[in-house]
Formats: sequence, structure tokens, C-alpha cells
Amino acid sequence: MTAQSDDRPEQLDLAADFPMVTRDQWRELVNGVLAKSASHDPDRDPELALASRTYDDVLIRPLYTVTDLSAAARQTGLPGQAPFVRGATDDDAVLGWDVRQRQIHPEPKLANIAILDDLENGVTSLWLQIGDGAISVDDLPTVLNGVYLDLAPVVLDAGPRTEQAAAALLALVADRGVPADELQGSLGADPIGYASRTGSAPDIEQVVRVAEMAKDFPVLRPITVDATIYHDAGASDGEELAIAASVGVAYLRALTAAGHSVDEAMLAMEFRYAVTDDQFASIAKLRAARRIWDRIGQLSGAAEAARGQAQHAVTSAAMMTRRDPAVNMLRTTVACFAAAAGGASAISVAPYDSAIGLSDDLARRIARNTQSVLHDEASLGRVTDPAGGSWFVEALTDELAEAAWAKFTGLEAAGTAADLAAVEALIAPTRAKRAKNIARRADPITGVSEFPSLEETLLARDAAPSVPSGGLPRLRYAADFEVLRDRADAQLAQSGSRPTVFLAALGPVPAHSARLGFTTNFFAAGGIAAVVATGTTEEIAEAFSASGATIACLCSSDAVYGEHAAAAASALTEAGAKQIWLAGKAGERADSDAQAGVTGYVYARCDALAVLTSALDAVTSSAETSAEQVTS
Repeated sequence: MTAQSDDRPEQLDLAADFPMVTRDQWRELVNGVLAKSASHDPDRDPELALASRTYDDVLIRPLYTVTDLSAAARQTGLPGQAPFVRGATDDDAVLGWDVRQRQIHPEPKLANIAILDDLENGVTSLWLQIGDGAISVDDLPTVLNGVYLDLAPVVLDAGPRTEQAAAALLALVADRGVPADELQGSLGADPIGYASRTGSAPDIEQVVRVAEMAKDFPVLRPITVDATIYHDAGASDGEELAIAASVGVAYLRALTAAGHSVDEAMLAMEFRYAVTDDQFASIAKLRAARRIWDRIGQLSGAAEAARGQAQHAVTSAAMMTRRDPAVNMLRTTVACFAAAAGGASAISVAPYDSAIGLSDDLARRIARNTQSVLHDEASLGRVTDPAGGSWFVEALTDELAEAAWAKFTGLEAAGTAADLAAVEALIAPTRAKRAKNIARRADPITGVSEFPSLEETLLARDAAPSVPSGGLPRLRYAADFEVLRDRADAQLAQSGSRPTVFLAALGPVPAHSARLGFTTNFFAAGGIAAVVATGTTEEIAEAFSASGATIACLCSSDAVYGEHAAAAASALTEAGAKQIWLAGKAGERADSDAQAGVTGYVYARCDALAVLTSALDAVTSSAETSAEQVTS
């Protein structure tokens, strides 16, 4: 071996060969790039020009430095210590997370086969949905046959059957002689959550009764605060955290009023949150949730050891699509990464076909292996708080926590999370804003509202158990666009031809290519295929007549529109076009375009859902008229 040189530097400065860059220099360079845009306002702050806002009105800036952090954001503590932003535990023995798989299959023997397969291939705990159409309480012994209950924690999700399911599970534990101090998991009592789903009055005393059932099992949690209910109803991240905190406080009050200590009540609960493909937002949400719960515990007089929130992160059901479902694998992978980086103690990844029906074996295997790759191969389970120290993540965590705390205190003042009207009043504006953004493709859904595949073969699955209804709505972001696709496919099945739009490409290729590509993708989001033609006005009109299409869209540059749009629209109208759209904004041509027969405009952030619905209405009504004529 060669001896080290005595003149080696005492400290290695990795940035020594790079000049220092100031924030002002960065801003100047950004201004230079923005100045190339025709719409650039030279007086606008370049950081604000590139910034965006979340549904909680948290500003997402393009650049973060240590100066952007508040005092609270700089005091995140250590893992396992208050305020628990960096994790609820610092115990190396439990570093990583619990791989928790959901099971809903109503046939007990098939459910048992799937569960044993899960446990043999990476799953470490079970999440059982019990109720109508799902697993029966009476079938628990069959479903859990061969499962070592002292090794594989079981989490119940039984709604109004919570007490019966808990009694059945504990009876099974007694029959098998499982030591009380080795039984983990959760009995899943969440009466407010069930009432939120169904619109019924919450039986809050249920948490007291179930806690009494669990009193002899020191590491079994009797209560689950399921915040995914509010996420699925359209809540923002901050609203989800606020409602979860309010539900947790309601259960804290009920348990302490029944004689439990604050520490016992805090430790009785596990919180379930949704994580999405918005990676950094999900990381910040889990970190902020622990900070909020620590503050509640502190104000309630709980010892620090009882204030670390147990978190079960579940990949969002609202973000899952039925169309192009393979893309769901990408969504859930990002969400799972975010859950792990955010410090969740248990993670459930939904199979990619879960929005369609009962998942098949391959989908469940991929869901399991998603976690195995991240936990074992990528070694994410060996790192505590990998996002900690990022100025962006620390600032986002802090600002989200502050926003959620304000919503929490407002909800408590309005009536608490047990008041469904107060919860709906909190969520409804965000749900409406999100719906508008989805309709305008400001919140794009890959494979559905953006880059759809009209040639995809739809997956067929057995129907999944129905979920309780009557309270808060249960959303899937892609649903409205998928309805349009279903309509288009129905016409294809009935008539043998897919709904089409005739794209009139005006002028030379450089003039029309960009908008032609945009418009093809745009109409495909409604299941409408494109037929393209170019040439003179007369040639385009002839091509339209020969295409069989009943609607058209002009595609070109603004300069070409000024010369040819009116004539082309008039020719298409004479050729029988029921609708004529124009790719681009109206500008100063609106009056002349309308006179020439232009129906409306297709552009980025227009109301795509409204345009596509109108277009399909025109196409399908034409198809129905043609069918009637043929019949007569």
C-alpha cells in the first residue's frame, strides 16, 4: 500500500473549482431567457414568473436557499425526536417500512391463497376489507388459515362491523395461543370516517369500546384515522391533514373522557394518508402530519415518547385510471417512493388494475415487487429521512404544516370533523377547482387526457366489492374523460367506425405541424380519431366530403389563419361540417371567424372536457341520424 501524502488537504471542498453564483446572477440569467417570450413582462419578478401555487395556496418557487427557511423549518430535530418531522422513530431495528397489502376478495379460500402468496413474496402485514361484497367476518378463520398472527400484523377495515371483526380476530388469536404482547396491527375503529363515507351519524363511543377490547394487547392499535376518505373526496393535502388531525382529536377526547391517559390515547391510533405521483408534495405531507400531531400531543400534555405518529401511506385511489392502466405502475412507484422518503411506517401500493375491478395475480405481484425494489434493491429502507435538509422539502413541509394547522383550527371552530357539513364546506371549493383544472388539462392525466392510445385493449376484471356511499363523494380524476372514451368506443362497436374529426392543415408544414400534433392529441382524449388533409381550399373541402367526418378543425399559424381561415371554414360549412373548430385562441379574428362558421377554439388550457363533449354530441347524433336513414 502507498502511504498517504503529508501535504494532502485537511478538508475536501468539492465546489472549490467552481465560481460562486449569487441569487441575483441566477435571476439575471432567468430574465434573459424569459425575455425571449413575446408575452414577457420585464417588470415581473422572474422567480414569481416561474412559480406555481398548490391547492393550499402554498407558493412553489423555482429556487430555494437556506434564507427561504423559517425558524421552524430549520428546527426539524432528529429522527425519533420531537417534532418528529424527520421520522417517528430512530430505532435501527425497525429501519425501513412495513409492506402492507390490501385484500378484498370475497371468496375466502381464494383470499387465503392470495394472502399466503403475498406473505411468501415480500409482504409483511395484511390489510383486510370486511363487509358487504368483501371478506365476511365469519370467514376470518379461513382467510387467515396458515398466517402466523404473531409475525404478520393484521389491520382490519370493517366499518359498522368493526366490533364483530375485532372480536373474531381476537378469538382466533386466543385459539392459536398467540402471546398478547406479540399481536400487532390495528382493529381499525374509525366511526367518523365511516360516517363521512355514508352520511350517517358517527358512533364515536365505538373507539372506547374497541380500545377496551384491545386493552390486554400492548402493541395492538385499536383505532385507525383514515384520511384517504377525504383525499378521495377531493381534499387538498392541507385539508386532508387538517381533517385527520380533527378526527384524531375527537378520538383523543373520547378516550381520555373514558379514563384513558393522554399517552395511551395517542398510542392507540394509526393514521392512514394518501400519497400521489406528486412526489415532493407527498413527502412534505407525511412530514407535516407528524409535526402537527406532535403539536397536538404537546398541547394535550402527552409525553414525547407517545407523540410520534404511526403512519400508513396508501397510493391514491383517486389518481388511478381505467384507461391505459399500465401507466398506474409509474404513478404508484413514484407515490411509494414518496411514502418511503416521507417516513411512512407502513405502505400499501395499489395494483395497477385496481380501478377496474378485482386485481389479478400479476397486478398484485407487481405491486409487491414495486416495494421490494425500492426497499431492498434501491436500499431506500436503509435511509432515514432522505429528503431532510433539502431547502425545498423543508420549506414545503413547514408551509404545508402551517396551512394545514390554520385549516384544522378553523374546522374545530366550525364544528370538528364529526360535522360532515363542516368537512364538506372545507373540501368543496378545492374539489371544484381541481375539476376545472382537470377539465382544462392543467392537471394532465397521462394516457387519458394527455397522450391517449386509441388502439388500447381494455382490461376485463371481476367486479370489486362496492364501497359505502351516501356521504362524501368518491372521485377518480380521470373519470369524466373516461366517460367520453366509453362513448366513442360504444359508437365504434355499434357502427364499426370510430368518431373522427377532420383536421384541415392549412399552409406549409412548418406553419401547421405544431398545432396539428396538438389537436390530434387533444381530440384523441375524447376517443375521436383524426383524419388529416392539406391543400387548397377546394381540395380540403373535397377531402372532407370524402372522409365521412362531420366535424372539422383548422390547424395552422396565426399568419396563415389571417389569409385562409375564413375561406376554409366557409368551404367546410358548405361541404356539410356540423362543427368547425380552430386550433389556437380567437384573438382579433373572432367576429370574422364566427361569420365564416367557426364553432370555437381549441388551445392549451381551454375547457377540453366541454369541447370534446360538444364534439362527441355532434358526431354521435350524426351517426344516429345515418343509422335511422339506413333503417328507414
